[in-house]
Parts: sequence; C-alpha cells; structure tokens
Amino acid sequence: MPALAVRRRASDTTMIHRLKAEAKDVILIGTAHVSKESVDLVRETIAFERPDTVCVELCQSRFQAIRRKDRWQNTNIIKVIKEKKTFLLLANLLLASFQKRIAQKLDITPGAEMIQAIDTAETVGAEIVLADRDIQTTLSRIWRGTGFWAKLKIIFQLGLSLGNVDEISEADVEKMKQEDMLHMLLSELGKSLPFIRTTLIDERDRYLTQKIKSAPGNKIVAVVGAGHAPGIINYWDRELDIAELDTVPPKKKTFSFLKWLLPSLILVLLGYGFFQGGVHAGKDMVTWWVVANGVLAGIGAALALGHPYTILSSILAAPLTSLNPMIAAGWVSGLVEAFASQPKVRDFENLPQDILTIRGFWKNKVTRILLVVVFTNLGSTFGTLVAIPLMLKVLS
Repeated sequence: MPALAVRRRASDTTMIHRLKAEAKDVILIGTAHVSKESVDLVRETIAFERPDTVCVELCQSRFQAIRRKDRWQNTNIIKVIKEKKTFLLLANLLLASFQKRIAQKLDITPGAEMIQAIDTAETVGAEIVLADRDIQTTLSRIWRGTGFWAKLKIIFQLGLSLGNVDEISEADVEKMKQEDMLHMLLSELGKSLPFIRTTLIDERDRYLTQKIKSAPGNKIVAVVGAGHAPGIINYWDRELDIAELDTVPPKKKTFSFLKWLLPSLILVLLGYGFFQGGVHAGKDMVTWWVVANGVLAGIGAALALGHPYTILSSILAAPLTSLNPMIAAGWVSGLVEAFASQPKVRDFENLPQDILTIRGFWKNKVTRILLVVVFTNLGSTFGTLVAIPLMLKVLS
C-alpha cells in the first residue's frame, strides 16, 4: 500500500506522498494552486531529491499557454468557426479569465507551482513529462455528454464566475486550495450532472496516475493539485487502461437523429399548412417561421454587438439554416463578423487582458466573433421554439 503524507507544511492541503511503482520511487506533491507556499515546496523538493523525471499536471495546450505568450496571435478564428469549436474556445477563454483574475486578487502567477516545477527540473537536469489529459479533450468529452440546455448551463456558469471574482471570501480561497480549478467553477452543475465530476476529476485522476507510473526514470517527482492527490493514491495499485480516456466519443446517434427529425417535421408542417389551410394559411406559416427565426437570431447578433452586415446576415440565414442540420446561423454570422471586423494582431495580443472583464469580451474583436456565433445560434434556437406554436395556431 502507498505510504501517505511523509512531510507536510503548515497548510494541510500541501503534502508530499511517497509511492512505489515496481522499481520506481515516486514523490507525489499535492499543491495548492493559489498558494505561494506550494511554489517554495515544489522548488525545494525537486532540488533536494534531484529526480530523473518531473511529472506536472499540465497538458501540451496548457504548457504552451505558459511558455508561449504569443500563442493567441496564431489563432485562426475562421478555422475555429468552421471546425465547430466556438463554444470550446469561449469556454477556454472564460476559464483563463477566471484563473487570471484569481491570480491578480491573490498576487500570484497562474500555474506558478507548475512553472516552478518545470524551471527547477531543467536546473537539475530532470526530464519533464506533461502528465495531464489535454484540456480540449476534457472539455470535448463534457460537451459530447451534454444536451443543448446543459451546454447553456455550462457557459452560463463559466460566465457567472467572471463577475463573481471580486466577491471571493477567505473561505472560498481555502476551498480553492483543495479543489481542481475547473471542477470548482462547475461544482454547482456537478450536483445535477454527476458525469461532469466524473470527467473533470475521476477520469483525470486515472489518467494522471497512469502517466506518472509509466514515466521514465527510477526516481520521479510528480506535481499535481491537492484535489487530485487522493484519487491518484486510490488508483495507484490498480491496472489502468487510459486509451479510451484520451479520445473524444462520437456524437450520440439519438442527437443526430433528432437533428434531422426536427427540420423534417417543420417542413412537413409547412407542407400540411399549404395543403390543409390553403395558400393563405401556408404563407402565414412561412411568414411566422421567417420572422421568428430571423428576428431572434438578429437580436442575438445585436446583443453580441455584431457589425450591421453580421446582424443582417443572421436575419437572412437563420430561417434557412434552421432547416439544414449541417449549417448553423451562428457559423454564417460569425464568418461575416470575422470578415467585417477583421481582427488585427493587437486584438490577439490584447486577449489576455481583455478577457479579464465582461466588457473586454465584447470589446475585443476576437471574443466578439465568438459571442456572435453563440448568441446568434441561441437566438435562432429560441426562434424555432417560438415559431412552431405560432405556425400551429394558424391551423387552429
């Protein structure tokens, strides 16, 4: 059995555990992501142990975020829209905003203990292993496991956190020292959607465990958040196959079926209107469909402060795209906004600062494009929900 907590600092959440994996000695450091004390402990432990390998709770994406300050400048916003990753990028930016604002409030650098682990590992000549699952995979697995309304709840919860940072109390700070940052943000949703906790915590506990156990070298120091340490210890002596955890599951067949079913039913309803109620009734139904979809999609684009051409494109596109499961109104308006506003290099350079405030999300041309896509799609969806009863009323 693994030996627990052979050394700890004043904080009960920052501890060292010594584990064995065949011939390997593993020193597991459970850190507090918002603690300067953790940074010191990481530096001192790696310098003293001089391990062959240092594993850190980072994925390639987050490692690049730390190492490359110009990473946003290489974002291809049009590619993001075409690959249907708008919601994922927006969720990433909201998470980054929360972490940065917490860091400013507590006067720390985001991921400071991980940066320290990497720097000290390089100093002692240890190999660095990025042991966490890619955050895009984690978010995509959550995304694929949720329906439309759950997705709205996730975005709303992340957005809500953006405005609540200034209200954080000392008790909240202590809680942050013990929990995974992303899980803390979505903890309220975790109560109604348990699989969120499974994806954010349990799956990553298993992933981290296997990556640490399979890391090269005889002496390994692993630096993870304190919230993951109990799970890693729990899974340590188990055989784990993490291949499935590293993939994004395909879309559910039920969702694909419904995606085609609703437009088909609407077309049937329109056809029935012309057949049963005559040309006049059919025209009225078409009018309600066009007006409800177009107007609400346009309102969505306007709420995102889209360009006038963007608003117009959303009004024109929504009634048609709502009948085509392969295209969304937001993708059309997002592309129009991208060409109309033409984000400059400075917009990408200003992203780290602009995402710190709600106003900044609307001000920056890059995030405004993302908001245009999201708000237009929401408007078009609500337009469909409004249009159907109005169309049925014509036949009554």
